[in-house]
This record gives sequence, C-alpha cells and structure tokens, in this order.
Amino acid sequence: MNATVTQDMSLFNLISTASLPVQLVLVLLLLASFMSWWFIFRKLFTIRAAIKQSDEFENIFWKGADLNELYQSIINSRYTAGSMERIFESGFREFIKHKRQPGVDVGAVMDGTRRAMRATYQREIDKLESHLAFLATVGSVSPYVGLFGTVWGIMNSFRGLSNVIQATIAHVAPGIAEALIATAMGLFAAIPAVIAYNHYARDIDRLATRFESFMEELSNVLQRQVTA
Repeated sequence: MNATVTQDMSLFNLISTASLPVQLVLVLLLLASFMSWWFIFRKLFTIRAAIKQSDEFENIFWKGADLNELYQSIINSRYTAGSMERIFESGFREFIKHKRQPGVDVGAVMDGTRRAMRATYQREIDKLESHLAFLATVGSVSPYVGLFGTVWGIMNSFRGLSNVIQATIAHVAPGIAEALIATAMGLFAAIPAVIAYNHYARDIDRLATRFESFMEELSNVLQRQVTA
C-alpha cells in the first residue's frame, strides 16, 4: 500500500499526470532556466576575458609604451583586441587624423578624439550588457509564471472535489503537489538568473568606470602631445 502511494506521488508521475496548463508552465520554465544557464556561463567567460584584457593593456600602456607602436599592434590584432584596446584605437586614430590637418584647433582635436572614444565605449558596454536583460526578465517573471501553474493546479484540485461526496486529503494531494512543483520550478529558474544579473551588472559597472577613467587619462596624455 505504501509502495503504491509512493509511486503515485513520485515527481515523474505528478508531472506526467498534471493538467496541460501546468505542464506547459513547467516546460516554459525549464526552457527559461536552460537558456539562463547558457547565458550565465557565456557572460562569465566574456566578462572574465574583458577584465583580463583590460588589466594586460593597462599594464602595457602605463609602462610607457610608444603610442604609435601600440596603435599599430592593436590594428594588427584587431579581431582579438579587448574593449579598452578598441577604445584606445578609435581615439588615437581620430587624434592622428585631426592632428595631421593644418591649422586645427587643439580643442577640436580633443573633442573629436573624445567623441570617437565615447562611441566605441558605448558599443563595448552594449556588447558586455547583451543578454543581461534576458536574465533580468527571467528573474522577475519566472516566479509569477510558476505562481500561475500553482493557482491552476490548486483550482483543479478543488474543482475535482465537486464530484466527491466525502473529501479527503488523498483527493487534493496530487493537485496541490503538482501546483507546488510549478512554484519550485519558477524559483529554480528565477534565483540563479537574479544572482547572475546582479553579479554581472556590478562587474560591468566596474569595467565601465575603468573605461571612463582610461579615456580621461588618455585624453590628458594626447592633449599634452598636441600642446607640446
């Protein structure tokens, strides 16, 4: 008798015998969780690479490397360059272009350089932030989707009682159990997505601050070259 109850109340049996809306909710949440983990791992490697490349480039830059040689090396390895390297490349390219023009005002040269770096900076930040909106959406919506499955399962349980003369816990237990599975699946999808979103958003904010500081420092270095 106990074996039968255990078998009937097993997780697989509860899911397989759940109502269609609850099953659809579970499938949707499972797909959302799978995609979240895919983006979580992709974003982990992307941000780690961006931090490492920024550290390496700043180490080379502040060791007093020749800016022209540094610019040429970045051009030769453009497809493997990091975000900070691309910001430097765009700014220095614009700086050289304006500097070669005769009679150009120093302010115009630096304004053009800053605009070029700012445009590249925005593209790099957008690239780093890609898929974060999906994690935020999964983290905020999944509990409510799971709650919908919960409400539907409980509603079915109480609707089934209308055909029963004497209601017992055995009549409502399967429906409530499948409802709680939907709630658990919603939390299973939401919690990792929320944690990852907060962690990656903080890392990207730190990188953005580093990029902005580097742009200001590079602008000062280039301005000294113009006025020298």
